[in-house]
Amino acid sequence: MEWETVIGLEIHVQLATKTKIFSGSSTAFGAEPNTQASAVDLALPGTLPVFNENALRMAVMFGLAIDAEIGKRSVFERKNYFYPDLPKGYQTTQLAEPVVGRGHVDIELADGRTHRVRIHHAHLEEDAGKSLHEDFHGMTGIDLNRAGTPLIEIVTEPDMRNAEEAVAFARKLHSLVTSLGICDGNMAEGSLRFDVNVSVRPKGTETLGTRTETKNLNSFRFMEEAIELEVERQIDVIEGGGDIRQETRLYNGDTKVARAMRSKEEANDYRYFPCPDLLPIVIDDAYIDAVRATLPILPAQWKATFIEQYGLSDYDASVLSSNNVQAAYYDQVARSCGDGKLAANWVMGELARLLNQHDTYIKASPVSAEQLGGLLTRIKDDTISGNIAKKVFEAMWLEGGSADEIIEAKGLKQVTDSGAIEGIVDQVIASSDKQVEQYRAAEPDKRGKMLGFFMGQVMKASGGKANPGAVTGILKQKLDALCD
Repeated sequence: MEWETVIGLEIHVQLATKTKIFSGSSTAFGAEPNTQASAVDLALPGTLPVFNENALRMAVMFGLAIDAEIGKRSVFERKNYFYPDLPKGYQTTQLAEPVVGRGHVDIELADGRTHRVRIHHAHLEEDAGKSLHEDFHGMTGIDLNRAGTPLIEIVTEPDMRNAEEAVAFARKLHSLVTSLGICDGNMAEGSLRFDVNVSVRPKGTETLGTRTETKNLNSFRFMEEAIELEVERQIDVIEGGGDIRQETRLYNGDTKVARAMRSKEEANDYRYFPCPDLLPIVIDDAYIDAVRATLPILPAQWKATFIEQYGLSDYDASVLSSNNVQAAYYDQVARSCGDGKLAANWVMGELARLLNQHDTYIKASPVSAEQLGGLLTRIKDDTISGNIAKKVFEAMWLEGGSADEIIEAKGLKQVTDSGAIEGIVDQVIASSDKQVEQYRAAEPDKRGKMLGFFMGQVMKASGGKANPGAVTGILKQKLDALCD
């Protein structure tokens, strides 16, 4: 039997507020355990929550970015369950009236198709604390620094049919929330966590199979592995005559093993009821319009601009628009040098290489977009060759300064004087008898490929400063003259 996979996602996005959703405690990552938990976060008797408006603003930004319905009235509810890192015994969240309603995200797939993933809703809620096992042999420690950190939980419809589509959606969502500036996107620190709901059904049928939920996947690779493993497991169980149990599962990316965690609860198991300590949130069109006015340029807008304005390929435009910092950097480089394709090659090539080599991000690049644009301008006006430009760029990165300053200080200006280049070419030809004879003996249509040796020798003799275009022309002219 042929099977079809059905996938829906629930994504916890940690909002980039400085303080928690219901208290003034810091949300900074990495503090000593339990140093950022106030009386409200600890749920001490008599304390009352005070709602952080920044969390609302960020949730509305997300809703507007996915063309969603914005709830003008949303309500916080209590989701009741016991867990050691949840001192209140309930999580303050939203269920019946979330702040963000139905929307959509379009994803581009490797085969060129665009696929729409519908968003069921996104709601505001507080995060729980964290259980610590590694440092407490035979016991569990509790760190409540994360308790009360603001989240939006995004719930998709089951619109994805394989791991590729799910990962493409996850990457698109990561790009969107980081471009909006509402999340730092640091998955290793738990700022973005994915729960994957997977079921299978006979291909051609519409009835959904029993789903499982694999929780807290914090890398795209682990998500892909977990989905493929769960699909294979479910098919094996069904074809072996068994039934799929609705349950929550955990995937260990290090061991590549998944295990059942607990049976999956239904909403009524949590006994939701409106939080009596928090009034409903009511917003109007003026508030929504004010938030809309703050939206930055989004990745899809950057991509369309790069294709239309700079003539980039779909792939290049997708890569460069994947986050706002990179997109803005590239745009400035392209404007500075007036060559979108050259700028794209350098941002995705040399700049990316040095960023990786120095394990840093583009916003921390020691070479500004204007400086890189200045360097590329010197390639375009033949002041330096592309190879020399790479040396200048490394000097700019390590030593600082503009391209012009480094070119002048190191004497790297390109040799364009035809007389000087002819002199070098003559020397190379005179000292390369064997290669000259091979050139003369070759068929005319094969000689072009043989210029490489002579080019290399001339560039070496000139210290890489000879203009490649001029060298090619002079070399061909002189070598062909020897063949007559």
